[in-house]
Amino acid sequence: MSQSPIFLDINNNKSVINALKAGEEKVFDAVYRHYFRRLCAFCSQYVAEQEEIEEIVQETMMWLWENRSSLMPELTLKTLLFTIVKNKALNRISHFEIKRKVHQEIVEKYEGEFSNPDFYLENELLRLYEEALKQLPKEYREAYEMNRNQRLTHKEIAERLKVSPQTVNYRIGQALKLLRVALKDYLPLFILCFGTDFLKKFY
Repeated sequence: MSQSPIFLDINNNKSVINALKAGEEKVFDAVYRHYFRRLCAFCSQYVAEQEEIEEIVQETMMWLWENRSSLMPELTLKTLLFTIVKNKALNRISHFEIKRKVHQEIVEKYEGEFSNPDFYLENELLRLYEEALKQLPKEYREAYEMNRNQRLTHKEIAERLKVSPQTVNYRIGQALKLLRVALKDYLPLFILCFGTDFLKKFY
């Protein structure tokens, strides 16, 4: 493992992420120390027990290290970490109404600091997904969206497009293949933010 730089600007997002992707443990330690208390304070707005709060933050940091190869330099580390903590904390809350109420309270409390759309990782991932869709050939995208978004069967799509079901099957298969290639580096983040159900869009 290569040696970490002696001086690290924790706010230099690109340098920090590149160092993490390269497996720089000292940089990870610096990130851990810098964000741990901040993340615990944020998590405490969702979860009451200190032991559970620290467990969530530690799980978040472990996720960061284990998935460092899929980090995106265009997303801020702060965005990523706070979003992971938010999702993990909300997943601990089982009752829907409590989850909704707590989430709304957090949005209001942190509106000033985190109102920037950049803060929400989900928005950026959905943008990447939409961009990947736009890059598909029209006939592939059309068949794919009719199947995944409109829930039409291959036979129903074939009737609407006046092609054979085999053609529809081929177009959807090609669309899925191209989407998986385009978004392969981000799949761990899609799973984290949207759950495994979202993967049905890629398989």
